[in-house]
Amino acid sequence: MTDKKADTAAFQKKLFRWYERHHRTLPWRDCADPYKIWISEVMLQQTTVQSVLPYYANWIKTFPRLKDLSQAPLQKVLKAWQGLGYYQRAKNLHKASRIIMEKFKGQIPQEYEELKKLPGFGPYITAAVLSLAFDQPFPVMDANVRRVLMRLKGARGEADPKNDKKLLGFLSPYFSQKKTGVFNQAMMELGALVCRPKNPSCLLCPLNDFCQAFKDGKQEVIPLPKKRNYRRIEAVVAIIRKNGKLLIQKRPSEGLLADLWEFPGGKRKSGETLEEALHREIMEELHTEVQAEKFLIQVQHAYTQFQVTLYAYECRLKNMPRLNKNNYRWVTLKGMRHYPFPSGSAKIIKHMEQSGNILEGKGAKR
Repeated sequence: MTDKKADTAAFQKKLFRWYERHHRTLPWRDCADPYKIWISEVMLQQTTVQSVLPYYANWIKTFPRLKDLSQAPLQKVLKAWQGLGYYQRAKNLHKASRIIMEKFKGQIPQEYEELKKLPGFGPYITAAVLSLAFDQPFPVMDANVRRVLMRLKGARGEADPKNDKKLLGFLSPYFSQKKTGVFNQAMMELGALVCRPKNPSCLLCPLNDFCQAFKDGKQEVIPLPKKRNYRRIEAVVAIIRKNGKLLIQKRPSEGLLADLWEFPGGKRKSGETLEEALHREIMEELHTEVQAEKFLIQVQHAYTQFQVTLYAYECRLKNMPRLNKNNYRWVTLKGMRHYPFPSGSAKIIKHMEQSGNILEGKGAKR
């Protein structure tokens, strides 16, 4: 055996042994159902395991089979996804499930070229499904694996996906052609539990003998943290009541938070007071005047590139508007559980549910 083969054998043996002893028990592991593996991997993109667990359990309860997902209306799918963010992922799951039912008789294709054509199947999801569900020899590259490889190689800079080809080249001699699903799970788990972004547990790492960053004492600065430049937005929304119901509107089918529901309102312009923004937005959207308003709650939420502060006001209108039923609905507070909302709006709804007297009030006051 050459030194290179010995290194490969030692790398794989140490990684597999560590994974066998320390991996977490998760509902999508030791699972032979490609559909459930697919759902879990899509959910885990941009989201932690602990955050995903309740969503995954609810999803599988709601859509236990790929066929159930394909037959569900989009609004039900988006509602099940509410809170996970990046809603295009849910839309792609829905689209892909319908294509799989129609074109592949309900069976997730096992050919790389066929699979990557489906909505949402980028390089990571395609490799993950083929390796974890079908044990095909495709290495996966998520944020955890990217960080592990950068430290093993001693590659400096930010964890930029543009460098994935070089990192995969570095991984290639160590990649297991057998039990590839286990190998990929082990690399991802190592990044999540040991080779963490901050305070990595290098002394407990089974691969520290192979790690250049550990040898150089650079593990805390590899990779460099990403610089996030959030755009700060302030918005006002109107809580409008009629006969015990609240007015909600549907967002456009394209763009940010597409097809979700929200309360009427919009962005505050420079120089406007919150009340002025509220009056202008309601006139623009509903073509009527706010006769009186009462501040209800302020909530904050961060999206991909935005940090949004929402100011909610209970409003009484001068005249009730005529509305398009496709884009506007009058819904009870209890009935809102059937509609998908952005996280900021969901926080307002939760506040109203907990307050208990929002719908019983005597109306807004100036």
